[in-house]
Parts: sequence; C-alpha cells; structure tokens
Amino acid sequence: MSSPHSLEPLDRPGPAGARALVDVAIIGAGLAGTASALRLAALGYKVVLVDANAEHPEEFRAEKMGLLHLALFEKLGLDGIARPALTPMLDNQVYRLGRLYARKDIPEFGFSYAQLVNTLRRAVPKEVLCVTGKVTEIEPLAEGRRLRLADGTEIDARLVVISTGLGEAVRRMAGVKRTVTSRGHSLAFGFDLAGQAKDYGFGTLNYYSKRFEERYAYLTFFPIGDTMRANFFTYRDMSDPFVKRFRAEPQAMLRELMPEIESLCGGFELAGPVSVRPVDLSVSEGYKQPGLVLVGDAFCTTCPVPGVGISRVMTDVERLCNVHIPAWFATPGMGVDKIGSYYRDPVKVETDRVGMRVSWYARQVSVGESMVWRLRRGRNQLVRRSLLALRPAPAHG
Repeated sequence: MSSPHSLEPLDRPGPAGARALVDVAIIGAGLAGTASALRLAALGYKVVLVDANAEHPEEFRAEKMGLLHLALFEKLGLDGIARPALTPMLDNQVYRLGRLYARKDIPEFGFSYAQLVNTLRRAVPKEVLCVTGKVTEIEPLAEGRRLRLADGTEIDARLVVISTGLGEAVRRMAGVKRTVTSRGHSLAFGFDLAGQAKDYGFGTLNYYSKRFEERYAYLTFFPIGDTMRANFFTYRDMSDPFVKRFRAEPQAMLRELMPEIESLCGGFELAGPVSVRPVDLSVSEGYKQPGLVLVGDAFCTTCPVPGVGISRVMTDVERLCNVHIPAWFATPGMGVDKIGSYYRDPVKVETDRVGMRVSWYARQVSVGESMVWRLRRGRNQLVRRSLLALRPAPAHG
C-alpha cells in the first residue's frame, strides 16, 4: 500500500543501523497504539509500530466494555477484528444493600486486555513495519522527528505518536512531564472463580458496598471465555492491612463482605492468584510540541471504577486518526498550531473532562468524609431502601 503523503519510499530496516522513512511512527503497541496503526494503515499512511515486546504481555488492565465502547471500535473499522476476543453477556444483576436490586439485559463484553491487544496486533497488515525494540532517543528534524533504537535503527517520521500507556521513559525522553493529581486514588483486585462461567446463575453481577467503612465501590463478576472473572474496586492504599489479607485469603473476606451472594458464586472458590493494580489520576505537561502527539494513558489517566477508560482511550484514537491526521497531512509542516487542534478537539476535551469528573465523584460518593458526601450517601441509601421495600426483589430464576 502506498501513501501520497510519504516523505520518501519506505525502507524496511534489516540489520542494525538501517533507516526507515515513514509518515507516522507509533511508540507503544498497546490498545491505543495498535488501534492507531490499523486505522492509519487503512487510510493509506506508511506507519511504523515500535514496541519493546513482540507480543503484549499479560497484565491486569481494563477487562469489560459496553456497546458505547464498541461503537468507537466501529468508527475505526475495528469492531470485526476485536469481536473474536470479546465474550458477550446479558442478564446483568445488580445487588444493593445486600439484595438483588435490579436485573436487566444490558449487552456487555468481557475480555482479557492482552488477548484483545494481541488479536489486534495479528490483524496489522504487512504494509505496517512492526519493530520490536527500545527507543533510546527522539530527535527533532526540520519536519518531523527521528527515533533512534537501542540496536542502532533510525526511523524518520513526519509525526510521532506516543502511546506508551503508563510507561515514563519515552515521555521523559520527549520532554513531557506526568503530574499525579491523586496518588493511590483507587486499588483494583482481579481474580478468576473456579468452574465454568456457564454454570453460574447470571451473565454479569455487580455487588455494591453496603457501608462506608468497607471502603470499596463494587465487585463485578463477568465471563471471559469459559472463565468467570471478577474485578473488585476499592479505595484503599497498598499499605493497608486489608490488601495483604485479601491477597492471602480472598475467599474468607468475600464471604464476610457479601454473604448474600455466596451461593451464587460457588462459595467464592477462586482459581489462581489475585492480581492487584493501584491507580493514580494523572495529567501531562509540556506535550504541545511539533511533530509529536500523545494518546490514551500516555496523555492522562483516570480511574477504572466508573468504566470510562476504554472510551477515553478509543476517543483519542478516533479523533486523531479519523479527523486530525488527515487534516495535518493535507498541508506541509507539523507545527504546534496543527498539533494543538487535537488537544483542543471538543470531543476529546469533553471526554477527558468527564473521565476525571466521574473518577472523583465515584470515590467521593463511596468514601468522601465531608458532611456533604455523608448526607448524599445517606439520601441515596434511603431512596434505595424505600424502593426495595415497595416491591419484591427480582427472582433469581
């Protein structure tokens, strides 16, 4: 596939010290980077995708999405590629105050983050140059940037996209600073239940905290393939004794916290270890630079509790690849004014703003200690108790 926008014909680097000339160099082949490479290749650009790993390693990241998230994959032409890595589910059961509060058929999808990313990677066309290596230098050029890799390979690109997620090295190399606005904002646990997902009495189940003192938002169960997966979102610090105890005896602690659904979950019998992921809220500074753009978690991070991470990341990719890069490449230059249009994009700005707002709200409404939040929790609990008293709980069958 050739591109009318290329600087020069693409030369695939072979031995160390070779050089590639491309339109766009993407550093980081996670969800944002791989999705960007697929979309830009489909639009006819010459792309290089650089990552330290030939395959994305297993890691505990986002594991559930809904139809709104899938719609962003559709806008990028990636829904058909992604679907084999997604497990569809219905029958969403919601427990509040220890009782089955609602039951709805809400389409959702469970997935392993690594499996989803690697499924997308396998779909990257041969026209995209995939390089396994470590970027050691990002050098400004008259038009664009030059990447130097540890093995001596050089890549000249009119535009460099940084999509390295939480990694700091490449951002620092580019002079971009990460500022943490809420350190230890939340703490997520991930684990598998024993047995097959089809044997459980629900498609997905969300169990919300009953008491402020428990310091968690909710526990959610959902299938990934044949496995029933769980994500447990808490507002605790890694040094909290709760964390050590939960990792050591999760089954006993789950029985204490939510005895009402123990029978639905096979007594909370676990299969395998518990993964833990601390979450900070952060923003970037110094990112307005010529020939350089940040997407996804490389730009900012939000909390997984309200479920906005995938929509924020994929909105970045959709706006950058569908709107801004085609406009930028239509004329010479890749200056700060051009790049700034992406950061000013009203859809991106609003998505980032909402992501931060709901991240703070979810924490405060769960564990905020001021009188305002205590009163709000009390009001919410009163309303829910009243609704539960007015009607029988939905049947399990």
